[in-house]
Amino acid sequence: MPHSQTSAPRDSLAGVRLARGASPWLLPTVATAALSLARARRSGVAKAVAVPATALAAGMLWFFRDPEREIAPGRVISPADGVVQSIMPWKDGRTRVAIFMSPLNVHVNRAPLSGTVTSVEHIPGGFVPAFNKESENNERVVWHFDTELGDIEMIQIAGAVARRIVPYIPQGTKVEQGDRIGLIRFGSRVDIYLPEGVEVAVEVGQKTVAGVTRIDRD
Repeated sequence: MPHSQTSAPRDSLAGVRLARGASPWLLPTVATAALSLARARRSGVAKAVAVPATALAAGMLWFFRDPEREIAPGRVISPADGVVQSIMPWKDGRTRVAIFMSPLNVHVNRAPLSGTVTSVEHIPGGFVPAFNKESENNERVVWHFDTELGDIEMIQIAGAVARRIVPYIPQGTKVEQGDRIGLIRFGSRVDIYLPEGVEVAVEVGQKTVAGVTRIDRD
């Protein structure tokens, strides 16, 4: 059944729902903007700083937003907001769906199915743009879920700007479909591997919404 996940703790600022893991980036930016605005009337330097600092703080609030979602029905739902970059058959019979996340997308990723997290592995690597083929060797976190469809693999890939992946839950955690599982700061990519025999419902260039867009077809 569709549900709205509200149990995961998150950072907050002035009533805005923010992603967990945003504070190290957001709080210094907001503090700088607030301080420069407070001193702008008495200091020319503070006035000059206030405009870009406030714009940057507003941008950070947008980047780290974490809206509630009504989780859509379906066996496999999108783990990420973004655009389908590629759909590729794999040698073992699975199909990889790669979703590119721009800096304007919500950066919180969600569980594509209900199940148990059997593995969360951080793999060091580079930071080339996530739309580049060389991003296969980027910094990433590899997830495995034990689900009704068997093992489901999902990979969070860092990009040129996104140099920090923040998993929210450890191995052994039971998740419901659509639960928040981690954050990639700024733009990046998320790959999900559909098991053999599962037909893809999305197409290259299609926009996806985490927890809402169905990835597979009956």
